[in-house]
Amino acid sequence: MKLGTVIGRVTLSKSVDLLKGGRFLVVSPFNREQFAKGIDAKPGMGTDPSLVVYDDIGGGVGDVIGYEEGAEAAQPFEVSPPIDAINCALVDEMFYNPWKG
Repeated sequence: MKLGTVIGRVTLSKSVDLLKGGRFLVVSPFNREQFAKGIDAKPGMGTDPSLVVYDDIGGGVGDVIGYEEGAEAAQPFEVSPPIDAINCALVDEMFYNPWKG
């Protein structure tokens, strides 16, 4: 699972019936510097490109979420939908203790 900040939403004119009731979020993935700042890190600091994540658990702009990419994103569905990433968690609190070895 990866963490990222929701920086926007995607509006669709058509959707696959299997995905009705959910929404698509634009997510900025966390980088090492953002982990050090914790849950209050500002979005858009990362150097990785943003991605679109399917959400049916209620994430919104400004939230930190945990998401899964690839084939694992389709696992919750009986029939594989056309998605590459899915929201798995809404993060309330985050602790970062880097290894100093």
